[in-house]
Amino acid sequence: MSKLLFVCAFSAIVSLSLGLSCTSPTVESDVSFTTQDATIVSQIAFITEFTLKCSNKASETSPLFAEIDGKLQPVSRIGTDRFQVSWTEETKRAHRGEYIVRLFDEEGFAAVRKAQRSGADVDSIAPLAEVPVKHAGAFNGPFVNSEILAAGLSILVAYFAFSTKNKLLS
Repeated sequence: MSKLLFVCAFSAIVSLSLGLSCTSPTVESDVSFTTQDATIVSQIAFITEFTLKCSNKASETSPLFAEIDGKLQPVSRIGTDRFQVSWTEETKRAHRGEYIVRLFDEEGFAAVRKAQRSGADVDSIAPLAEVPVKHAGAFNGPFVNSEILAAGLSILVAYFAFSTKNKLLS
């Protein structure tokens, strides 16, 4: 009896670990958000939601990973076929334009990690799908801060007041 239980448990573990790989994926970008005002923050937030459908329904069970500018992170599932990726970037490093979120399944994730460890080119590994995220840029504030402008104007008014007083008294 214990041998039968062991064989059943072992086959269940093997079948779960072999997981399905997504075949012929179709990705559709739903919503994207990026921070627009960077006057009081030090990090720009990026959030994108997308729908990924596989012909063999592997997207329903298989975990996904995202690679953005060489950084890997897990993808959050927010529905049956809906996913979300979010990350932050320093305001000085965040550039205007398009960011490409490359999606990988477990096999692709392992290949990317192996390439990163060996120093190989990560871009040569084919992603499962790609999701573009557009960033229009963030407002970093005016060229002159209001407190500096107020201090300068008060010094200028004080100078004119004292110079006018000296002219009147002399």
